[in-house]
Amino acid sequence: MVRLSTNELCIGYGSRSIVKMLSVEIPDKKITTIIGANGCGKSTLLKAMTRIIPHQSGAVILDGKNITTENTKTLAKKMAILPQTPEAVSGLTVGELVSYGRHPYQRGFGRLTIKDFEVIDWALEVTGTAEFKYRPVDALSGGQRQRVWIAMALAQETELIFLDEPTTYLDLAHQLEVLELLQKLNVEQGRTIVMVLHDLNQAARFADYIIALKDGQIVKAGHCEEVIHPEVLKQVFQIDAEIGRDPRTNKPMCITYNLVKGEANRETKMDSPRTYALAHN
Repeated sequence: MVRLSTNELCIGYGSRSIVKMLSVEIPDKKITTIIGANGCGKSTLLKAMTRIIPHQSGAVILDGKNITTENTKTLAKKMAILPQTPEAVSGLTVGELVSYGRHPYQRGFGRLTIKDFEVIDWALEVTGTAEFKYRPVDALSGGQRQRVWIAMALAQETELIFLDEPTTYLDLAHQLEVLELLQKLNVEQGRTIVMVLHDLNQAARFADYIIALKDGQIVKAGHCEEVIHPEVLKQVFQIDAEIGRDPRTNKPMCITYNLVKGEANRETKMDSPRTYALAHN
C-alpha cells in the first residue's frame, strides 16, 4: 500500500535545480531511508515532501491529494518532521517542548486538554524520556535530546514521521539507541518512517526500502539487497565497495571500500617511476 508518492517532482533554489523529475512511492508502514553524497538533494527532497519548502513543478501526493492543497493543521496531523539540527528555546523544559507536538489539535486560546497531557506523557514514556519531563532541554545529552525531539514528533500523533539525519553528532551507542527506537515505533505501532542517513550499514540494517540519489535523481530504489550493491554504490558515491553480510542481521554490509578515482590516481603514481625510468633508458 502507498499513501505518499511524488510525481515528476522538480525542486530548486532560484535558478539552481536540485531535484529533477523525481517520481517515487514511499511504502506504507515501513522504514524508508534516503542515501547519497552531500549535496545530492536528500534533505531538499525530505523538506519538499513535508511542505517545508515549495517545489517548482510536479506533485507530492498524500492520500490521493496534492499536499499543496491541504490545510496546514490537517497536514500536521498526518506527518511530522524532525529537522537536521532542531533547536529549542533556551530554558524550555522537556515537557514543554513535547507539548508543542499537540499544536495541530489545539483550539481557541491553545490550552492543553486532559487528552493532550495523556498523549504527552505517553510520548515521553515510549521514548524513555519521562524522567526528564521537568528538566531543561539544554541540560540533556545529545542522545537524550534527540529522543525528546522524537517524543515531540510522536505527540503530534502522525502516522508518518520524517527525520533528517537523526544520528548526526551522536556517538555510536546513542545512534543505535535512536535507530532502535524508530524501528520499535515502526514495528509495534505501524508508523511510516522516512529518514536521511549517511551511514550505509545503518541504512541497510534498519531500512525496509532505500532510495539512492545522485544529482537530484534516483539511481536505484528498492530493498536493501538491491541498493547496497557494488555497482549502485560506485555510481552514487564513486567508491569500489566490498559487500558482505552482517552476521547478526544477515543484511548486506559494506565491509570496506576504496575511492574509484583514488585507485586510478594511485596506479598512475605507482607506475610513474617505472614509466620515467623506461623513458630515460
